[in-house]
Amino acid sequence: MLFLGAVLVFGAAAGSAHAQQAGGVPGAAPGYNIEFWRAVRGGVEGTVSIPDKKAGILVQAEGDTWRSWRNGPVSKYGGWALLGILVLLLAFFFIRGRVWIDAGPGKRRIKRFGTMERFGHWLIASSFIVLAVTGLNMLYGRAVIRPTLGPEVFSALTLAGKYLHTYLAFAFIAGMVVIFVMWVRENLPDRGDLNWILKGGGLFIKGSHPPARKFNFGQKVIFWVVILGGLSVTLSGLSLMFPFQLPMFAKTFAALNIFGLGLPTDLTVLQEMQFAQVWHAVAALALIVIMIAHIYIGTLGMEGAFDAVASGEVDENWAKEHHSLWVAEMKKGGTDAGMAPAE
Repeated sequence: MLFLGAVLVFGAAAGSAHAQQAGGVPGAAPGYNIEFWRAVRGGVEGTVSIPDKKAGILVQAEGDTWRSWRNGPVSKYGGWALLGILVLLLAFFFIRGRVWIDAGPGKRRIKRFGTMERFGHWLIASSFIVLAVTGLNMLYGRAVIRPTLGPEVFSALTLAGKYLHTYLAFAFIAGMVVIFVMWVRENLPDRGDLNWILKGGGLFIKGSHPPARKFNFGQKVIFWVVILGGLSVTLSGLSLMFPFQLPMFAKTFAALNIFGLGLPTDLTVLQEMQFAQVWHAVAALALIVIMIAHIYIGTLGMEGAFDAVASGEVDENWAKEHHSLWVAEMKKGGTDAGMAPAE
């Protein structure tokens, strides 16, 4: 209070001494000091005797910058990216069509994923879908749901979404840990990945599927996007979940400045929160866009792909076409290793 009073007294005194500086400012009150208040808007921080040092910040103008980024470029380009991936996948479907099993369904099925593997996949997949939907509501709900369904419905959905978003975040983290431990070794790059890249994974030309092990290059990319992107979203999300307790951007910017980027490193706790919120939204939107493509390929886009995470067993011909090296490894223990008759 002493700090606030001192600022106001100083402002009044300065305005009285420089009253003429207010000339040309429409609607300015007598004694208005434009230079003083411009400086105030630039940021005023003092000291307080109470434990909460944030109370010493009288004006934090970066809030306007954060709001303009969140409601401007982040929302705008995030929306275009979501629409763009949907249009791209729709065009791909009509031009290329579904990726069918070239040899047709086989007579036997191969066990691809065990119970624990499917559990890890569905734990992270189901929690991610809920997190994505509730997160998109936080970003776009006021503009889309509120005028469509009304403020009462929007309020109820947003409140429920807030709790779901907070608590299911821990299920997402657990899912990341499970799939990382189980699959990291098989998702390391190998020489065969280059051939897969050169052939476009066989997605564009019928009958051109390159050989691959248990995970092809496209699946490896998805794996590392989920792990690294999920880690980034998790860290920024935890920073938001525990406000002012887990600052991360000042240290991150300091590390990046070894490349001469000149990023700010003297950040207030409020600025840390603003950076965390913007980055959380940007990283999450990027993940959502990529996962939409992944979901398309794993369901509608490719015959037989969904079976891997549904029953854990895949058609033998599908496996030979998309993961021929893996099938060969499966047969090393015997011709019928891991195989069962098709139902």
